[in-house]
Amino acid sequence: MTKTHYQPLGGNQMPRFGGPATMMRLPSLPSAKGLDACFVGVPLDTGTSNRSGARFGPRQIRAESCLIRPYNMATRAAPFDSLSVADIGDVAINTFNLQKSMGIIEAAYDEILGHDCIPMTLGGDHTIALPILRALKKKHGPVGMVHVDAHADINDNMFGEPIAHGTPFRRAVEEGLVDGKRVVQIGLRGTGYAAEDFDWPRAQGFRVVQAEECWYKSLTPLMEEVRKQVAGGPVYLTFDIDGLDPAFAGGTGTPEIGGLTITQGMEVIRGCRGLDIVGCDLVEVAPPYDPTGNTALTGANLLFEMLCVLPGVTYRN
Repeated sequence: MTKTHYQPLGGNQMPRFGGPATMMRLPSLPSAKGLDACFVGVPLDTGTSNRSGARFGPRQIRAESCLIRPYNMATRAAPFDSLSVADIGDVAINTFNLQKSMGIIEAAYDEILGHDCIPMTLGGDHTIALPILRALKKKHGPVGMVHVDAHADINDNMFGEPIAHGTPFRRAVEEGLVDGKRVVQIGLRGTGYAAEDFDWPRAQGFRVVQAEECWYKSLTPLMEEVRKQVAGGPVYLTFDIDGLDPAFAGGTGTPEIGGLTITQGMEVIRGCRGLDIVGCDLVEVAPPYDPTGNTALTGANLLFEMLCVLPGVTYRN
């Protein structure tokens, strides 16, 4: 079957403030059929515990993505020359029922994965990682994970509820969705209620890299170690925008000072090249708290960087 290598609409074909409101102004398709990778939005923020607004993340990320060109000048990645990629729209979540939304999201990702397509998710709050991982397990078994975040998201419950944006990776461990020895969390920081906040994931085999370990240095050497730890099987890359310092990404629900720089975030993603990435997400962009659009612009560029490290991407000499 011949694949169609869709190209983003260029700025010399249509002004960047015009054209389709899709990720990178790619074609909008009704399903992932025939695609190697797809951008898909999950506009859910029912799981947030502080400032809501991430439901508007997918739309704003797409709007800001019109500035991105199709080739990565730094890494020489040419993803659209080698992969068939399009935007398949948003998952129609139930904004009044978080539990029902979990099932809706899982079913949507079952369908995407059924086409052997790698989902690249525009969040939405971090609750959405749980149903995505549930779908991935059915296809790939327990996955390794590279997790960038200010928070470990391993709470046992929030206000007595087992499903929220602070609980997905506790549930993922309990349900056997991830291989704990192949999980790395990067950028964790801030205040907490108990030392267990960061010690519990360590007890599950996770490598926890607190933000203080990242200050004033390149993360390229760290990623050499990370690749060795998570290699040997499928890997999920999940990036909470609050992993970055709020000086760079203030448009998010639960900002924490002392975070990663944008450059370090890019180093983490670029350092995932060569891994068997089977899915990725960029979550917790909440546009109401950043009227400049810079947080969404950063998120859009980080998603492009993720696309550039997917398996099968060719690099120009």
